[in-house]
Amino acid sequence: MKVPLFPLHTVLYPGGPLPLRIFEARYLDMLGECLKSGTPFGILLIRSGSETGPATTCDIGTLARVVDWYQGSDGLLGVTAIGEQRFRLISSWQRDDGLNVGEIELLQQDPGVLLPDEYRSLGRILAGVLDGLGKLYEGLERHYDDAGWVAYRFAEVLPIAASEKQVCLEIDDPLVRLEMICSVLDATRGPYLQERR
Repeated sequence: MKVPLFPLHTVLYPGGPLPLRIFEARYLDMLGECLKSGTPFGILLIRSGSETGPATTCDIGTLARVVDWYQGSDGLLGVTAIGEQRFRLISSWQRDDGLNVGEIELLQQDPGVLLPDEYRSLGRILAGVLDGLGKLYEGLERHYDDAGWVAYRFAEVLPIAASEKQVCLEIDDPLVRLEMICSVLDATRGPYLQERR
Protein backbone atom coordinates (compact mmCIF):
# COMPACT_ATOMS: atom_id res chain seq x y z
CA MET A 1 0.00 0.00 0.00
CA LYS A 2 1.38 3.43 -0.97
CA VAL A 3 0.36 6.60 0.89
CA PRO A 4 1.50 10.22 1.05
CA LEU A 5 3.43 10.95 4.24
CA PHE A 6 3.20 13.93 6.56
CA PRO A 7 6.17 13.95 8.99
CA LEU A 8 5.38 15.95 12.15
CA HIS A 9 6.77 16.67 15.61
CA THR A 10 3.71 14.97 17.08
CA VAL A 11 2.21 11.50 17.39
CA LEU A 12 -1.26 10.60 16.15
CA TYR A 13 -3.16 7.68 17.68
CA PRO A 14 -5.98 5.59 16.23
CA GLY A 15 -9.29 7.24 17.06
CA GLY A 16 -7.68 10.55 18.02
CA PRO A 17 -8.06 14.04 16.53
CA LEU A 18 -5.27 16.03 14.93
CA PRO A 19 -5.66 19.74 14.11
CA LEU A 20 -3.38 20.97 11.32
CA ARG A 21 -2.62 24.36 9.79
CA ILE A 22 -1.47 23.86 6.20
CA PHE A 23 0.60 26.38 4.26
CA GLU A 24 3.08 24.37 2.17
CA ALA A 25 2.03 23.76 -1.43
CA ARG A 26 2.99 20.07 -1.31
CA TYR A 27 0.63 19.43 1.61
CA LEU A 28 -2.17 21.56 0.17
CA ASP A 29 -1.95 19.45 -2.99
CA MET A 30 -1.78 16.25 -0.93
CA LEU A 31 -4.90 17.11 1.05
CA GLY A 32 -6.72 18.05 -2.17
CA GLU A 33 -5.86 14.64 -3.61
CA CYS A 34 -6.88 12.82 -0.42
CA LEU A 35 -10.19 14.68 -0.15
CA LYS A 36 -11.00 14.03 -3.79
CA SER A 37 -10.16 10.32 -3.64
CA GLY A 38 -11.29 9.71 -0.04
CA THR A 39 -7.92 8.19 0.82
CA PRO A 40 -5.84 8.63 4.01
CA PHE A 41 -2.32 9.95 4.48
CA GLY A 42 0.33 8.81 6.93
CA ILE A 43 1.51 10.69 10.02
CA LEU A 44 5.01 9.84 11.26
CA LEU A 45 6.93 11.33 14.18
CA ILE A 46 10.09 13.17 13.16
CA ARG A 47 13.21 11.78 14.86
CA SER A 48 15.47 14.54 13.55
CA GLY A 49 15.02 17.40 11.13
CA SER A 50 12.12 19.77 10.58
CA GLU A 51 8.54 19.73 9.37
CA THR A 52 9.40 22.04 6.48
CA GLY A 53 12.77 20.55 5.48
CA PRO A 54 14.64 17.25 5.42
CA ALA A 55 13.69 14.88 8.22
CA THR A 56 14.15 11.32 9.38
CA THR A 57 11.11 9.69 10.95
CA CYS A 58 10.06 6.77 13.10
CA ASP A 59 8.92 3.67 11.21
CA ILE A 60 5.59 3.24 13.02
CA GLY A 61 2.87 5.78 12.30
CA THR A 62 -0.87 6.21 11.96
CA LEU A 63 -3.07 6.74 8.94
CA ALA A 64 -5.12 9.94 9.09
CA ARG A 65 -8.31 10.93 7.33
CA VAL A 66 -9.63 14.51 7.00
CA VAL A 67 -13.00 14.96 8.72
CA ASP A 68 -13.26 18.77 8.70
CA TRP A 69 -11.57 21.73 7.07
CA TYR A 70 -11.90 25.51 6.93
CA GLN A 71 -10.16 28.55 5.45
CA GLY A 72 -8.66 30.68 8.22
CA SER A 73 -8.81 34.47 8.28
CA ASP A 74 -5.05 34.42 7.62
CA GLY A 75 -5.64 32.45 4.41
CA LEU A 76 -4.20 29.22 5.79
CA LEU A 77 -6.10 25.98 5.47
CA GLY A 78 -7.22 24.53 8.79
CA VAL A 79 -7.83 20.79 8.88
CA THR A 80 -8.99 18.28 11.48
CA ALA A 81 -7.94 14.70 10.81
CA ILE A 82 -8.79 11.54 12.73
CA GLY A 83 -6.32 8.73 13.30
CA GLU A 84 -7.20 5.38 11.79
CA GLN A 85 -4.96 2.32 11.64
CA ARG A 86 -1.32 2.03 12.67
CA PHE A 87 1.23 1.17 10.00
CA ARG A 88 4.87 0.28 9.55
CA LEU A 89 6.88 2.18 6.94
CA ILE A 90 8.70 -0.19 4.57
CA SER A 91 10.28 2.33 2.21
CA SER A 92 9.87 5.98 1.26
CA TRP A 93 10.83 8.40 -1.46
CA GLN A 94 10.24 12.02 -2.40
CA ARG A 95 8.26 13.10 -5.44
CA ASP A 96 9.38 15.95 -7.67
CA ASP A 97 6.96 18.29 -5.88
CA GLY A 98 8.67 17.56 -2.55
CA LEU A 99 5.93 15.32 -1.13
CA ASN A 100 7.14 12.24 0.69
CA VAL A 101 5.44 8.98 -0.24
CA GLY A 102 5.80 5.66 1.51
CA GLU A 103 5.14 2.01 0.97
CA ILE A 104 3.54 0.74 4.17
CA GLU A 105 2.12 -2.36 5.79
CA LEU A 106 -0.90 -2.05 8.06
CA LEU A 107 -0.50 -3.26 11.62
CA GLN A 108 -3.13 -5.30 13.40
CA GLN A 109 -5.88 -3.26 15.00
CA ASP A 110 -6.34 -3.44 18.75
CA PRO A 111 -8.54 -6.29 19.91
CA GLY A 112 -11.38 -4.92 22.00
CA VAL A 113 -10.20 -5.30 25.61
CA LEU A 114 -12.50 -4.21 28.42
CA LEU A 115 -11.07 -1.72 30.88
CA PRO A 116 -10.22 -3.87 33.94
CA ASP A 117 -12.20 -3.12 37.10
CA GLU A 118 -9.13 -1.83 38.93
CA TYR A 119 -8.74 0.89 36.27
CA ARG A 120 -12.40 1.89 36.09
CA SER A 121 -11.69 5.30 37.63
CA LEU A 122 -9.41 6.11 34.67
CA GLY A 123 -12.46 6.16 32.40
CA ARG A 124 -14.22 8.63 34.72
CA ILE A 125 -11.13 10.84 34.97
CA LEU A 126 -10.70 10.82 31.19
CA ALA A 127 -14.35 11.76 30.62
CA GLY A 128 -13.84 14.90 32.71
CA VAL A 129 -10.60 15.75 30.93
CA LEU A 130 -12.03 15.39 27.41
CA ASP A 131 -15.16 17.37 28.31
CA GLY A 132 -12.89 20.24 29.30
CA LEU A 133 -10.89 20.23 26.06
CA GLY A 134 -13.57 21.87 23.94
CA LYS A 135 -14.42 21.57 20.28
CA LEU A 136 -11.61 19.26 19.20
CA TYR A 137 -13.05 16.40 21.25
CA GLU A 138 -16.76 17.27 21.01
CA GLY A 139 -17.65 14.95 18.14
CA LEU A 140 -15.21 12.21 19.06
CA GLU A 141 -16.68 8.74 19.42
CA ARG A 142 -16.02 7.69 23.03
CA HIS A 143 -15.21 4.24 24.43
CA TYR A 144 -14.52 4.68 28.12
CA ASP A 145 -14.78 0.93 28.73
CA ASP A 146 -12.07 0.06 26.16
CA ALA A 147 -8.56 -0.27 27.64
CA GLY A 148 -6.70 0.59 24.43
CA TRP A 149 -8.88 3.60 23.64
CA VAL A 150 -8.52 5.01 27.16
CA ALA A 151 -4.73 4.57 27.04
CA TYR A 152 -4.47 6.31 23.66
CA ARG A 153 -6.54 9.30 24.81
CA PHE A 154 -4.45 9.76 27.96
CA ALA A 155 -1.27 9.53 25.88
CA GLU A 156 -2.60 12.33 23.66
CA VAL A 157 -3.28 14.76 26.47
CA LEU A 158 -0.57 14.01 29.02
CA PRO A 159 2.47 16.35 29.02
CA ILE A 160 5.01 13.70 28.07
CA ALA A 161 7.84 13.78 25.54
CA ALA A 162 7.07 12.89 21.94
CA SER A 163 9.46 9.94 22.24
CA GLU A 164 7.32 8.52 25.08
CA LYS A 165 4.18 9.10 23.04
CA GLN A 166 5.83 7.13 20.22
CA VAL A 167 6.60 4.24 22.58
CA CYS A 168 2.92 4.16 23.51
CA LEU A 169 1.96 4.03 19.82
CA GLU A 170 4.32 1.12 19.19
CA ILE A 171 2.95 -1.05 22.02
CA ASP A 172 0.73 -3.77 20.53
CA ASP A 173 -0.97 -4.96 23.73
CA PRO A 174 -3.70 -2.56 25.01
CA LEU A 175 -3.20 -3.66 28.63
CA VAL A 176 0.57 -3.08 28.47
CA ARG A 177 -0.16 0.35 26.98
CA LEU A 178 -2.57 1.06 29.84
CA GLU A 179 0.07 0.05 32.41
CA MET A 180 2.52 2.48 30.80
CA ILE A 181 -0.04 5.28 31.07
CA CYS A 182 -0.67 4.42 34.73
CA SER A 183 3.07 4.71 35.41
CA VAL A 184 3.12 8.12 33.72
CA LEU A 185 0.07 9.24 35.70
CA ASP A 186 1.67 8.08 38.94
CA ALA A 187 4.83 10.03 38.08
CA THR A 188 3.05 13.24 37.00
CA ARG A 189 0.07 13.39 39.36
CA GLY A 190 1.13 11.17 42.24
CA PRO A 191 -0.38 7.72 42.69
CA TYR A 192 -3.97 7.64 41.44
CA LEU A 193 -4.44 4.29 43.16
CA GLN A 194 -6.24 5.95 46.07
CA GLU A 195 -8.79 7.40 43.64
CA ARG A 196 -9.67 4.00 42.19
CA ARG A 197 -10.15 2.19 45.52
